[in-house]
Amino acid sequence: MNREDSWLLPEGVEEILPEAAENIESLRRRLLDTYASWGYELVFPPLIEFLDSLLNGAGRDLETETFKITDQLSGRLMGVRADITPQVARIDAHALRRKGPVRLCYCSSALRTRSAMPGGTRIPYQAGVELFGHAGLESDREVVALMVETLAAAGVPAFTLDLGHVAVFRALVDAASLDNEQSDALRAAYLRKSRVEIDELVADFAVSDALAVALRQLPWLAGDAAVIERADETLAGVAPGVSEAVDELRQLAVFLASQYPSVQLHVDLGELRGYHYHTGCLFAAYLPGQSEPLAKGGRYDHIGEVFGRARPATGFSADLKLLAGQANALPVNGILAEGELGDARFSEAVATLRAQGERVLVMLPGMTNDATELRCDRRLVFRNGVWETDLIDS
Repeated sequence: MNREDSWLLPEGVEEILPEAAENIESLRRRLLDTYASWGYELVFPPLIEFLDSLLNGAGRDLETETFKITDQLSGRLMGVRADITPQVARIDAHALRRKGPVRLCYCSSALRTRSAMPGGTRIPYQAGVELFGHAGLESDREVVALMVETLAAAGVPAFTLDLGHVAVFRALVDAASLDNEQSDALRAAYLRKSRVEIDELVADFAVSDALAVALRQLPWLAGDAAVIERADETLAGVAPGVSEAVDELRQLAVFLASQYPSVQLHVDLGELRGYHYHTGCLFAAYLPGQSEPLAKGGRYDHIGEVFGRARPATGFSADLKLLAGQANALPVNGILAEGELGDARFSEAVATLRAQGERVLVMLPGMTNDATELRCDRRLVFRNGVWETDLIDS
């Protein structure tokens, strides 16, 4: 390996250069201010934990994505978090232990053994919110609304909001008395949208004709909000709990259509992303032609059970690096200042501008004065005994 190659970063590990870093940081501040205005409190879970704690409960699904290391102090295995949500659930259940609903938010890096998609990052910069202690649809509405507000704050253009509900599949599986192997095989076939495979699997199940039709049709109950009424007809009476789940989807779709009429809704009754993790409504935002969501979330009740306190919960997360990549380029906005900091009037002028929120670059000896490279649109000049700003001709 030559010297140049030795500096290459691992696949899925990237460095963030100044303009992109400024975009991400600006978005982080806006989002945390937004979350705070909705009553969400900021927490900072640790980057590493003992493995048996990190992979407890919902974290078990992240085992293959978690980097393991040995703690040199205790000799115990530790893990670098691959997702922050299970940690926040532990904070609610074990550290805070409040009686009523709790709203928490976070923004920090995670690390994964592999990226979610080819060419993607293994170091997502996660921002998200979690609402614990409320089981009603009202909390789902709040969280999905805040997810839409997050995308708006990031300047994301047109996107599709995908809605699903894992309780429909769970109810059908329970009604069909399928064992884990059968349900896993059916779920895998659903994810592949393999009609032939689904038909063959269902043919081997000892179920009623109506339930067999429902199991075969579920992956294709997808489309705009009108599909909810079709689902009502197809799934009516086949299993306990199905009508309630479909009605929750209906109410959520009506709410979103009224509050965010410009957002395109897509309903998918066969959406089983995070099936072992989620328990109710699912929601995810997609850009046209993209298979990985910009933001995703849903209900995951009883997540704190392993920590001794089962609590209903709903939330979402997004990767700020992906979101910031959708934002417009930062404006050229800065002031070049050529003068001596030992000059009291010059120093005062610079300090005043900075106090006003301006970005001021004091020129150093030998420093380039290329305004384009320095992203400055103005210059601080001394005129008639006063320091003042002039526009730089483009």
